[in-house]
This record gives sequence, C-alpha cells and structure tokens, in this order.
Amino acid sequence: MAAASASVAVVAILSDFVEQRTGLHYGPQDRDLFFDKVSDRAEEAGFDSLLDYYYYLRYDPAADAELARLVDALVVNETYLFREFEQLRVVVKHCIEPLVLAGKRPRVWSAACATGEEPVSLLMLLAEAGLSENVDLVASDISERALAQARAGGLGRRSLRSVPDPQLCAKWLVEGPGGTLTVSPRLRALIEWRRINLAEALEVAALGSFDVILCRNVLIYFSDETTAKVVRHLSGALVPGGTLFVGISESLLRFSTALDCEERDRVFCYRKGT
Repeated sequence: MAAASASVAVVAILSDFVEQRTGLHYGPQDRDLFFDKVSDRAEEAGFDSLLDYYYYLRYDPAADAELARLVDALVVNETYLFREFEQLRVVVKHCIEPLVLAGKRPRVWSAACATGEEPVSLLMLLAEAGLSENVDLVASDISERALAQARAGGLGRRSLRSVPDPQLCAKWLVEGPGGTLTVSPRLRALIEWRRINLAEALEVAALGSFDVILCRNVLIYFSDETTAKVVRHLSGALVPGGTLFVGISESLLRFSTALDCEERDRVFCYRKGT
C-alpha cells in the first residue's frame, strides 16, 4: 500500500483507535513503523486504503476477528527463558513458597506472557522446589498467535540464551528432529492459557484474584495514561498482601497506585496492603 494512499490524519486516527481498544501506544516517532505494519495487514485483509480499513475496524460488527489479527501483527513477542531471573527466584522464594508452607494454594498470573517462556520458566523453578503441583498458574496475552505457540510449547534456540542451569532444560524440554525444542506436556498442562486485554477492566476482573502477578516488560509499550489504567486493573486483581512484579526497567513510582514499593533480595516489587 503506497504511502500516498494514507494521509497522516488517517494513520493518526488508526493509531488512536488501536490504543483505545488494545492499549498499544505508537508515538509520533513510531508512526512509520505503525504505518508499515498496518498497511501490510490491511492489504492481506483485502483493503485498498487505510481509511476503508479503519471504518471496517471501527464500525463493522464482524471486525473483532480482524482486530485480533492486526494485534498479532503489531505486538512485540520478544522473550526468552529465565528473563530477569532474579525476579523469578524472588517470586518462588519470597512469595509462593511461604504461602504453600502455610497450607495455602497460591494463584499466580503471568500477564502478557507472549509465547510462554515466562510461565514455563516459573514452573521449572517451582518444580525444582517441589511446589509446581501446589500452585494455580494463569498465563495470558493479547495475541492469539503468541498464545497458540505457547500452548504448543515450541521454543526456538534463542529462548535458551539466558538459562541459569542447563539441567533445568534437560529435565523439562524435549528435543525433537532437527534440534527443535518442545516444553514437556506435563509442564504445559499446569498452565491455564487465556487471551486477555489488560486495558479491559472486565476481562481482567473475570480472571479472579491472585497472590502474585507478573506483568513484566509490557508497560513500556503503553502511554502513561494507559499504564495507570492497567496498573489499577492489576491492583484490583491482587488479594490483600498480594505482590506485583514489573520489568526491571519499569517503575510505578511516578504513578499514584494502591501499592507499596518493597525490596526483597535486591529485587523491587509492589505489594498491596492487607
């Protein structure tokens, strides 16, 4: 689709629409990237202009499926096993293990899990601690394509670039023909996969309450306004005393939240009051 077929104004209203519906934010510096991705998807869907595509997405009752495909084209699914490992270690040692030892069954949510490396990493650590059968783990993403890969359990070799202990992978990853890797079906069966839009309060609320929420390295793709809204949704989903973990490059300190910033073994997290 030629750039001349889409005015700056049309790209802007499409970007605003996508942000309203999904929370994904594209600033002026990202408009060329946004234009390229949306144009490719519009052409694949059979539209000759972005204005027609916009009207379809906004007003056609059957447009939800196409919006989901557009989201698949827009989201960044950069992830790998044991990313920001120290946080995962603290989740197991300081958040989950004490609850299990107290006779409780904690609920944990890996929000924006992309292709599933985060919940899989957490389960490997829980299994090593003998806790994997004592936890309810929900993993969600807005991208159906990413979730389909997560459910299938397929991993690329790049997912192994930050593994703290190769023995973990030897236990829980199955190597197939051509060096392909698949997460153990036993491990995948312990995860409840859900498609959730974090910007939609009702979708988040429908998941129920959690003792621990990991929402890491996704808030950077939201505007401050959307981040504040998403954090409110996540806070509401925490039980009293529950803990939220965001990415190490992300901070909630400039936002007014109902959560207190705490440090555990040199890892920062956000705790809801009791």
